[in-house]
Amino acid sequence: MIKLHDLQPPKGSNRPKRRVGRGIAGKGGKTAGRGTKGQGARDTIPANFEGGQLPLTQRVPKLRGFKNPFRVEYVPINLSRVSELAAQGNTAVTVDLLREKGIVGKKELVKILGNGTIDQAVRVEAHGFSESARQAIEAAGGSVSVAPMPFGNGRPPVRGNALANR
Repeated sequence: MIKLHDLQPPKGSNRPKRRVGRGIAGKGGKTAGRGTKGQGARDTIPANFEGGQLPLTQRVPKLRGFKNPFRVEYVPINLSRVSELAAQGNTAVTVDLLREKGIVGKKELVKILGNGTIDQAVRVEAHGFSESARQAIEAAGGSVSVAPMPFGNGRPPVRGNALANR
């Protein structure tokens, strides 16, 4: 039975490293496999050397990452907040009502999330709904309507300047 301490490579498989440039008699004498003249025949060149061209590490921008200029950002509004507004006597919670109350800004998009409970029948209008929020509103006897996006059905306009990634 072979043991771990007995393991060794088969005879002849581990050969010594070829020592080049040790005279004309042996293999790898004279130019030592480097050809004749030129930069490659001389002393060491760094592996990343690009012949004087600006190196890749310097060409690549320092700050990495990608910021999607078409990202659609929503202001999250939880069901608990909708429930508070319904308790104040609002039968319809719309984007305009949220803007009047100062909950969302003028051009912000609203998404209703399912955190909290609602027990009143309320008509809710927003730009987006989570599935749990939609189910909770409809279970309470309310209705859900999706508000139209301010930029239409396509993708939103690009954010940034004229040089933004389009």
